[in-house]
Amino acid sequence: MAGELVLVIDDSPTITKVVQLVLTKAGYQVQTAVDGEAGLEAVRAERPQLILLDFVMPRMNGYQFCRELVADPKLRDIPVVLMSAKGDQVGERFVKVMGIVDYITKPFSPEAITAVVQHTITKYGPAGSDDDNPSLVTGEDLAATDDADKAHARTAALGALRGKITDIVSARVAALFALAESAHDPGAEVPTDAAAIAEAARSALDDAALGKLLSSVDLGLFGEGTPGLRGDLRVVPLAEVLQLLDVQEQSGVLTVERSGARVDIYFRRGRVDQAISEGVPDEFLLGRFVLDAELMQRADFESFLESRAQSNQRLIGQQLVKLGYLAEADLKACLTRQSSELIYEILRWRHGRFRFAAGRELPASVIDAALALDVEAVLMEGYRRVDEWHLIERAIDNFDVVFLRNEDSVAQMGRGRLTREELAVLELVNGKNSVKEIIRKSRMGSFEVSKMLYRLLSIKLVRRRVLPVAV
Repeated sequence: MAGELVLVIDDSPTITKVVQLVLTKAGYQVQTAVDGEAGLEAVRAERPQLILLDFVMPRMNGYQFCRELVADPKLRDIPVVLMSAKGDQVGERFVKVMGIVDYITKPFSPEAITAVVQHTITKYGPAGSDDDNPSLVTGEDLAATDDADKAHARTAALGALRGKITDIVSARVAALFALAESAHDPGAEVPTDAAAIAEAARSALDDAALGKLLSSVDLGLFGEGTPGLRGDLRVVPLAEVLQLLDVQEQSGVLTVERSGARVDIYFRRGRVDQAISEGVPDEFLLGRFVLDAELMQRADFESFLESRAQSNQRLIGQQLVKLGYLAEADLKACLTRQSSELIYEILRWRHGRFRFAAGRELPASVIDAALALDVEAVLMEGYRRVDEWHLIERAIDNFDVVFLRNEDSVAQMGRGRLTREELAVLELVNGKNSVKEIIRKSRMGSFEVSKMLYRLLSIKLVRRRVLPVAV
């Protein structure tokens, strides 16, 4: 296998993305098309070694595509594998007909589709060349940039560096003054003038301390150092970056930033040990997942947060375990869901920047978490959610939309058919609360709330409020 090209023709974005993910991980190049017409254009533009073909599609179905394919002498010998959701009868009927050499029935496992592709290419298709395998766009190859995101990333990095230096120096200076105040011998004066403070700062910033600071800073942001893997999400989708790091079993930190929001994804040998965020909505904070799992009562959690403000700044999860609110297994389950939800969210980002620092030392908290999330599994669920988001966004195009309850429909249908969460969302639909406010007041995630509102819309329990037109 040397990076053979496989064309996937299917009108389901979920199927095409899942198959692309699985086969790319297995070492194949993958192109996709949404129907037979687009598939023919792709085949004529670049000849694949194998075609995976859906049977039922709009505009041109699988049968029509095969008829066009065999009519072209240059294309008729390309092997075609049928992907059918109609059962074995469809597959058996068309095998050995018009270029179809095999079939696989949906739903299929990653192992099954990989085995079918490998067997078919080995039997029918010539191997491709390494020269055909496109490389990921990196570093200076990217022409498109997002100046606002880049400037914010630089400001954030400078702020973090400034804070760390301040912490180190202030601790040493504070120790100097404390020593001066505690001196019992009047004759043994401890100097606290500017020169003494400068000397204290220099001694605090020794080689070891500076080394740690430099290792935590991305020098590429300041035009120094090796840029590494970095780019623009408008040019390289995040899913492709995650797949690359998975396939190459990379270790390090992938940072994704957009308009003040930042997510750091910590990789260890191609698996995600944890995702940590800054500047994202409260729905992605750990507390939400603790409450969702009903591991603590809301009142107890809020009391904990109040008391925590007066105590040390131990990470919230570790502190909950230490105080006996959570077991280690509970914390790991909450961190797993939190990290997964963060990745699902940033898979939706249509702009932003990413950079990967290979081999960067992981924080102790990430090493302790050691979630070892499988990237392929996270992406498959992420793709499913992205597809759902696209459907939801047709009805809920922004979070400032306000909905009204259809009281007659609610009374007629009753509330017994709704889940507890759907009832909670329905109660917050009052003609005043925007979607954003419903998310905040419900303490649920934006995906869950939007999905519930979409269902309530579809069964006509709520309707969009129409604002009066100004005259």
